[in-house]
Parts: sequence; structure tokens; C-alpha cells
Amino acid sequence: MEEYKIEERKAVLVGVQFPDNKDFSLDMEELAGLCEALSIRPVTSLSQCLAREDSASFIGSGKVEEVREAVLFHEANLVIFQNPLSPSQLHNLTKALPCEVLDRTQLILQIFSERAKTKEAKMQVKYATLQYMLPRLVGLRENLSRQGGASGSLSNRGSGEKQIELDKRKIQEEMAILRRELKKQEEVRKVKRQKRDKSAIPRVALVGYTNAGKSSLMNALLTISKENQAEGVEEKDMLFATLDTTIRRIVQEKGEEFLLADTVGFTRSLPDKLLDAFHSTLEEAVEADLILQVVDYSDENYQKHMDATLDTLKKLEAGHIPMLYVMNKCDKVLPLEELPKLRGEKLYISVKEKLGLKELVEKISQVLSAGLKQVNILLPYTASAYENRIRSEGKLLSLSYEEDGILISAKVPAALEAQLKNYSISE
Repeated sequence: MEEYKIEERKAVLVGVQFPDNKDFSLDMEELAGLCEALSIRPVTSLSQCLAREDSASFIGSGKVEEVREAVLFHEANLVIFQNPLSPSQLHNLTKALPCEVLDRTQLILQIFSERAKTKEAKMQVKYATLQYMLPRLVGLRENLSRQGGASGSLSNRGSGEKQIELDKRKIQEEMAILRRELKKQEEVRKVKRQKRDKSAIPRVALVGYTNAGKSSLMNALLTISKENQAEGVEEKDMLFATLDTTIRRIVQEKGEEFLLADTVGFTRSLPDKLLDAFHSTLEEAVEADLILQVVDYSDENYQKHMDATLDTLKKLEAGHIPMLYVMNKCDKVLPLEELPKLRGEKLYISVKEKLGLKELVEKISQVLSAGLKQVNILLPYTASAYENRIRSEGKLLSLSYEEDGILISAKVPAALEAQLKNYSISE
């Protein structure tokens, strides 16, 4: 039987450091990680320092020739730029180099395309991809116009421009359809959130740099949940393994519960348009009562990862939400006997070694309880269903069954407090 060998994808990485970029080496290191997420092998890396980019090729003709020689020497079939390329720069580089040319945004889009599982995530990826393509068609049309003008062939120019215009119109129509479909999905989520709001169960969102261990933490918390009936989430040691928001119910020993949402991982310099495309996926973070920022403490750049995550949360207007910092993977850098440990709002744990999970749940409970309202009520037996809600959604302080009803003192969420006002009694 004849065997078909899939050609290995080998890439030359290219990056330009500008005067205001103090983390260039980190950016290039992360670019290599993005490549690995797509099974692309970086074969060499070329960089240079510039005061400003070259308008035609971003790196200048001399550097383009150096890149071309590197491609031929290493037999690479990809050139990947760390920096974003304009439509004309991408077009010029594709003409000058003997292989496919991508920039960081295109690379992330390809990863997103592979990782998307649900219908909504696939639509979001498609929309972001079309949004990226659209101005590049305009740039290609401008290049065709210049080529036609130089040759004097008006018919060729008109034909090329017409095709670009047709492609542009087709993309715009497809984007309009996707916008409508995504709007419908947004309405569905809105209804689901309203139902959760009525239940008043607190919501906790896992956020953090990609590959920090958010999905692993969710699965670990599910295993210690009192009612562990929910399916876990996929764990992979790769960038952007999670694109779809997953929500699970965590029930504590005393019956208190909260909803836990796993969200897409963040990264440095995530393009705003990609962030916009996945805004709906990140809504769970924006709507949460508490955010858990999961941090890979073993990574020497963990502080910069935290800064990038906080910056993204601010862009999402979620910077005001209470936050706990879950410093994960501490088993790699700290003695196990020191774990877990709490310093302020930072809890140092190891999901892999199952150290600190109980302490994390207790800390979550403390923070959520701080936002609860005190109620003292006499609940008629005809409204006894509220007793279970108080137990699951709030914190029961005292309860006694009296002749005329259930006497309860508790701390509950504001939404539930409003529903219990008719049963309120003076202390």
C-alpha cells in the first residue's frame, strides 16, 4: 500500500523590535509557542531593530533578501511575522518570498479555527477571519490598479478590479449573515443568564493567560464537588486549548453552590478585532460575581502574563469585579510542604498535586459571602421552597421550625433578598 507523507510545516520567524517594545524576546518566544500549537516547527528566527517600519515590506529590501535566503537554506514553507502586516506589505512580501507569508493575527486565527467546537465559536472564528481578509482584498485591488496602469492594459485592470469587488461584496454579505446569527446566539445566552439571575446562584469565572491551567482547575474542582455529575472539560498542554465557554455547578460540603465558567485564554497583544469577535465568549467574565485569575507561577514571565490578563479585562470593562489570584503550578518552583499558602488575595496551589483545592473553595465562599445581604424572616410553610434556595444560594445562620412557619436568619444574594422582603421580621 502506498504511503502518503504529509509535508512538515517549517517556518522562518521574523520580528522587528521598535524602541517602545521592552518585551520583544517574550513576544518572539510566544510566537514560537503559537507555531507549536499548529504543529509548525520554527527552523530559525530573524530579528532587527527599527525606529519605524518600512511601508512597502515592513522590514526593508535588504532584510527581505535575508529572509528569502533563510527560507531556501532551511527548506521552509512558511514565513511568520511577529508584527501585524498591512495589506500591501503582506502582498509585497508574498511576491518577494518563495513561500506562504503569515502574520501573528493570521496564525492565531488558524489556531482558533482548529480549536472551535461549538457552532457559535466556529461562527465567531469565521467572522474574525473575514474581517481580517476584507481590507486585504482592498489592498490587492489597489495593487492590481497600479499594475494595470503600468502596463496600459485597461481590460486586465478592469477584470482584476471587478473580481476583487465581487469577492469583497461576497465577504460583506457573509459577514452580515454571521452578524445576524451571532446576534441570535447572544439573545439565547441572554435568556439563559436571566434564568441564572433568577436563581441567584453566584457566578465565578476562570480567566488567565492561555495554558495557565484553567481547564485543569475546573476539572479538579468538579472532582471535589459534592454533586460531581457534570462532565469535565478537555485539558491540553497547548495554547488556546479552550475557545468555548463551559459552565459547571460546584456544590460545597455545606450545600452552598456556585456556577464556574471556563473561558478562552488570553495572550499578549491579542488584536482588538479578535477580542471583539470573542466578546460573547468572554461575557461570563464580565457578568461574574468573582473572577479567578489563574496564573502559571512556574513561568518566569508570570507577572507580565498577569498584566496582559488585567489589561484585557479592563478592555472588557470587567476591571471592577472582585478577583482572586490562583497561582498554579507552584509544585515546579516551591517545596510541596509549603503548599498551599495564602498571601493577601493570592493563593499558591498545585492542581496537578491536588494541593490547595479545598482552601480555594473556602476562599471563594468567603469572598462570595461578603457580597451577601442579611435577612431575618418567618417563612410560611406554603413558601418552604425558599428554604432550599437559601441553603444553596446563600449562607444559613440559624433555622428553627415554629408553629406558624420557619424562622430563618441568613445571608443571601441581593436578588433573593428582594424576593424574601414580604417575609421579613424585625430582629
